[in-house]
Amino acid sequence: MSLTQSRDDARPERHAKPGRFEADAVMGVVAREWILYGQSWRATTFAAVVEPTLYLLCFGFGMGALIGTLAGFSYIDFLGTGIVAVSVMFQSMMPAVINTFIKRRFLHTYEGILAAPVDVRELVTGEALWLAMRAGVYGCVPLLVAIGFGLQPGPGMLLVPLIAFLAGFAFALFGIWISAVITSVRSMDYVFSGLFTPLFLMAGTFFPLTELPGWVQTAAMVNPLYHAVELIRGSVFGGLEAGTALTHVGVLLGFVVLMWNLASFQMRRRVVN
Repeated sequence: MSLTQSRDDARPERHAKPGRFEADAVMGVVAREWILYGQSWRATTFAAVVEPTLYLLCFGFGMGALIGTLAGFSYIDFLGTGIVAVSVMFQSMMPAVINTFIKRRFLHTYEGILAAPVDVRELVTGEALWLAMRAGVYGCVPLLVAIGFGLQPGPGMLLVPLIAFLAGFAFALFGIWISAVITSVRSMDYVFSGLFTPLFLMAGTFFPLTELPGWVQTAAMVNPLYHAVELIRGSVFGGLEAGTALTHVGVLLGFVVLMWNLASFQMRRRVVN
């Protein structure tokens, strides 16, 4: 047998069907991200704290002085609970788009990871899981800031980290899929302007959706950020019916399943095939 044949035999079959899903491989990807996070946690934490604080200061006190109360709550409380969900989206979806694209296209990080006993599904899951865990923690920062500005704490706030984790996992998978679809850095302009902005504005963050036209309200029903906002706001203020809460959770879970399959498929096309 020639040396070339030996190398070909030893090389893993890149087009083979995925094998068994291994949790250890997923946690290996998460551990790698945790180690790298140790080198950048200061800048990441600074952005996670300063950005929501500025939103609450500028919009909460600025517009709050003009609006007063909204939907039965003080405007700064209404805004603060919405900013939690927005912060989760930015802390998960944006790095999923940017960092994943850079690691795949320029750093070739995933080629090295897939050389280990890790397949694309485990890679995608590990990347999204890490971003969800990080977003679940940083997503609570706006809530703490809002409490500092007068939001009354309650037992329902204990659910916020779980909701933030679920929403962060969904948005991270969404961002990974987008990063595998786009072909250049300039394509991100379309993503941030044409996708992030509508999700951001049509989620009931700054004002109730009932103030918008009917077709916008209907379109918002498929916006995962809207469901995250409603879950967080309902948990903090109370009064969210069990059936409504299950509907919001079901939409987010359905979005997770859809995005996991799309992200795994598209990433496999880009990295493996």
